[in-house]
Amino acid sequence: MVKKQIAILGGGPAGLTAAESLSSLGHVVTVYEAMPTVARKLLLAGKSGLNITHSEDYDRFASRFGASNARLREALDGFEPSEVRAWAAGLGAETFVGSSGRVFPTAMKASPLLRAWLRRLEAQGVRILTRHRWLGFSDGGYVIATPEGTHVIQPDAALLALGGKSWPRLGSDAGWLPWLREKGIAVDDFQPANCGFDVDWSDHLRRGFSGEPVKSVTATSTAGTIPGEFVVTRHGIEGSLVYAHAAALRRSLAAGQTTTLDVDLTPGRAQDRIARELGKQDPKASLSNRLRKAAGIDGVKVALLRELAGSANLGDPHQLAGLIKALPIPVQRPRPIAEAISSAGGVIWDEIDRSYMLKALPGLFVAGEMIDWEAPTGGYLLTACFASGRAAALGIEAWLSRA
Repeated sequence: MVKKQIAILGGGPAGLTAAESLSSLGHVVTVYEAMPTVARKLLLAGKSGLNITHSEDYDRFASRFGASNARLREALDGFEPSEVRAWAAGLGAETFVGSSGRVFPTAMKASPLLRAWLRRLEAQGVRILTRHRWLGFSDGGYVIATPEGTHVIQPDAALLALGGKSWPRLGSDAGWLPWLREKGIAVDDFQPANCGFDVDWSDHLRRGFSGEPVKSVTATSTAGTIPGEFVVTRHGIEGSLVYAHAAALRRSLAAGQTTTLDVDLTPGRAQDRIARELGKQDPKASLSNRLRKAAGIDGVKVALLRELAGSANLGDPHQLAGLIKALPIPVQRPRPIAEAISSAGGVIWDEIDRSYMLKALPGLFVAGEMIDWEAPTGGYLLTACFASGRAAALGIEAWLSRA
């Protein structure tokens, strides 16, 4: 077999997965990374526990990608969550299933896994060049800015795995977007995903309860009813439960609709029971005492009721019970994309063939978060990046064999 020169632009999970696959097939692979080190977003995500994938039923897992379910399914089939765990184990990173079904390395952090991965890539001959930034197209090749100057590379095939636009300080700044648009590639504008939302809190709530977790609740939007917890912040709300509803809330706001996240503060108690218990309380008692005795509510949950319910509602047991079971938190806008865990938007699927090659630019492939898909937190994002990187590598191999 004649060895081919393959350039991978971007050293995140998708790019490194593709590099591993292609180098194992005998190709000469060079990874060009703009930042001083690779996989910086992976390392930051793994500081508090690297959620590498999820243990739920695979069909359920593969349904978590919304409008992109069908397009991502083939890639996911090629690198299912069980295979992600086996791959990690092969690098010496055994995994375990947490109480929520999320899968973590036993060491929790990302750094041991990444170090082992980089050793494997080095052993397979992958060359990783950091501080090498792609600056667009020229002379049928790709312009690369390096510490020593700018030059043009002309590989046999190339993969763009440059990420979306969240956490830009770690390298995902979407600087590539105008160069693809200049080539006629349709790219949807990036928007924050898995993000917090602004709420117009009073100064009292902001001063007294910023940083307080709201635990053991469910929240409802057009995304459905989901259990979990979230955090009250100076600006509004954030946390895993909010992220699960982020896409639905963002779409509602974009449509110009008044948008709320409806929170059940006591999922285990029926509304009628709460109303009866509230009705039994001494009306002269404080609201906090009545809520604690009748509904088991205290602290930040009481503060949210005071903040969002009118005085007439607080005094009526039936209306107050209704608010306890469905408290509408009015959201104004998503938090800035630089704060978001991930982003929506990117190269639209119609521009990409089944092998992850850009239809208008033969020999140029894309993978990872620079494609227009999104998913909730819980290991879905990282698994899809791995899977799309591997799928693109197989696409490159097939294309090179035909070229």
